[in-house]
Parts: sequence; C-alpha cells; structure tokens
Amino acid sequence: MTARPRASDPAASAAADLKDTTARFLRIRHQTTHLASHLHPEDTVVQSMPDASPTKWHLAHTTWFFEQFILGRDPAYVSRNPEWHYLFNSYYQSVGPMHARPQRGLLTRPVLDDVLDYRRRIDDAVAGLLARQDDEALPALVELGLQHEQQHQELLLTDIKHAFSLNPLAPAFAPDSPRAVSQAAIALAYIPFDEGVVDIGHDGRGFAFDNEGPRHRVYRQAGSLANRPVANAEYLAFVRDGGYRTPTLWLSEGWSTVQAEGWQRPFYWDESLDTEFTLQGRRAIDPHAPVSHISYFEADAFARWAGARLPREAEWETMAAPLAVDGNFQESGALHPGADTSGELLRQMYGDVWEWTASPYVSYPGFAPLAGALGEYNGKFMCGQWVLRGGSCATPGDHIRATYRNFFPPHARWQFSGIRLGNDR
Repeated sequence: MTARPRASDPAASAAADLKDTTARFLRIRHQTTHLASHLHPEDTVVQSMPDASPTKWHLAHTTWFFEQFILGRDPAYVSRNPEWHYLFNSYYQSVGPMHARPQRGLLTRPVLDDVLDYRRRIDDAVAGLLARQDDEALPALVELGLQHEQQHQELLLTDIKHAFSLNPLAPAFAPDSPRAVSQAAIALAYIPFDEGVVDIGHDGRGFAFDNEGPRHRVYRQAGSLANRPVANAEYLAFVRDGGYRTPTLWLSEGWSTVQAEGWQRPFYWDESLDTEFTLQGRRAIDPHAPVSHISYFEADAFARWAGARLPREAEWETMAAPLAVDGNFQESGALHPGADTSGELLRQMYGDVWEWTASPYVSYPGFAPLAGALGEYNGKFMCGQWVLRGGSCATPGDHIRATYRNFFPPHARWQFSGIRLGNDR
C-alpha cells in the first residue's frame, strides 16, 4: 500500500486525493461499460416502456453529465458532438431542451460504437482536467457525477430486465452469475424501539445528495421493526388468500390501479406462482428470498393484511444507522435477492431489496438544493412519490448509506423493491 503524505504537506495531500478521485472515476465508469458488455448491440437500443431507458442511452447520458457539468467548466473545452446534448440530456431544463423520454428507443443513431468512443473521449478529458489540479470545486462535482453514474448502473439493470421479460425467448442478462443457495428464512419477529426525539439526515461529512439533509430532529413514537424483509412464501400466502381481490386492503388509488392494470401477483412472477423472471432468465421462485418488484400500493396492502404497517423513514434510518453497510449488492454478482441466515438481529437492512417506507418524498426542514442547474437533480421531484431505503442487489455497495433516500411513484414495480414491516407495538 502506498503511504499517504503527511498532513503537513497540503500540496502532496491534495495531489494524492486527486489521484484517488481519478482512480475511482475510471473504476466506476469502467463498471458501467462492463455491465453493458453482457449485451449485444441490438439489446442496447430497445426501450420497453416510457419509464425505462435503453442501455445505450444510459451509457451516453452518464457521459453527457460529465461533459456538461465537469468539462463545461473548462473554457478551453469544445464539444465534438454538440448536437448530442439534446439527445442525452434527461430533465435539466436549465441547460437546454431534450429529446422526449418515451422516444429514446428510436435513437438508433449514434450507434453503440460511437457512444462507447464518446465515453472514452470524455473519460480521458475528465482525467486530464483532474490532473491539472486548478479547480478546487472539481473533485466534489466529479463525485456527484460518479454517484449519478452508479444510480444509472442500477437503472441499466432494471431497465434491461424489464425489456428481456417481454421477450418470449426469456433471455438471460447474466446466465452464469452465482445463485444464492436457498436457505430457510428465520422466523419473522419484531425488534422494538423506544419513543423519543431522534436525529436523522446526513451530517455533512462525506458525500450525500442534497435531499439527504440537513440533519434535524424528529419525534419517533415507540414501535417495532421486522427483523427481515417479507419473504416470497409470505407474499404468496397473501396472493392465495385473495389479497388482490379484496378492496378493503388497498388504498383507493392502489385498488384503482389493481383493477386497471389487472395486477394479480408480483411483477415478474408467472401465472403458475412457481417461477419468476430474473436477470438469469426464468427460474423457480425461492420461497425464502425477499419478495421483490413490489409497488408501494402492494407493500401497503400486504402490511394491512398482515396486521402491520410500513415503517416511517425516521424509524428505518435510526434502526439502520448503527449497522455496517454490508449485504447482497451489485458486487456479489447474484443480481437477485436471497435469504440471509446470519446471526444479526436486524437482517438485510442493506442490499437485496429497496424497502418501501410509509413516508412521502418531501424536503427536510432547511433543505437547500444545489446551486444552478444541478438543483434540478432531486428537489423538483418532491411530489407524489414515496421513499425507499437500503439499496438492492443491483445497487453498488459503496453507493449506499443509512441516510440515502430513494424515491419512486407508488405504482412503480420494475425496481428491486420489497417490504419490511413495521408495527406500533
């Protein structure tokens, strides 16, 4: 291991930090390309629904982000393909117009090789800019870009899973990936917590998105949190008990969605209730693994059926904060939830499945978005969405933390989203 410079040598310390940032930048950028390497060029163009994006678009958009917000700070930088900014801007209205999201699958050009070349060129330019060490704000902006890249790594996986699930051939994204050994899940139990004033939110040390702060105090009622996520076998009991046919279990909008969409089971389960579609192709449902690809509406209905409720995000965060951020993340290669029989009191708080909370996605007291166009990253979506916590089997492990707030609309099902129950006793 290379020795770090002494703190008394600030110039050398700054140079070492920039070297670390460059290495991290190249590693995370390579991982996105590695994920895409599992696919044929034809796979990277398809868009299966308006909420999903083609793999090729993810590769290009994450690159555009660095070109726009990092290289754009360099007065000497000239974009080789300025017309691509329109194609690969997502929702940053402040920097210009954008191609319609539902039509991203029509972008057969630029071809995949051109997009991969675009990535290489921008990677080289960002690494060169970092080497100059003449912009103190640059490392923090690069880190934001890397966190953004990691979000799109997960979206790349969930979007291609949705596309492949619609193919009658049921292709596998990663047919040779390791499979979790089916193990009996531990008995469901509740871990109590006391009432009182608690602190939640990011404390400002290290990276966090603007929606994670500021740290503030809230009152937490006494209650309890389930020791593990809800398993497939438990959700199957809900299905067989007529959960999707019982309107009294559902929120009004949820029941309307069930009726309109014809929901009868989790998103990727087959009608037989024996098999499900995964990134490894179709396979038998593991009864002990956490149920996944569940909407907020389904999670809320299941909790009501089980005589419980969903946890509030302050309850989830304060119970998760003392735990090590360890679990079944993208790095495991499984890309699917599995049962955990470890001796931890609270199991699988991190990884496997994002856990729906009962909390709407709203700003914390004192919330301040980032300055400029980057202020559009999170704050403008604080309407009609619900918070999920903990990361999933498709989330990079170094991307997650106890304060991380993911969010999706209540009908969303194509993410690795699951259920952990809470209770008032």
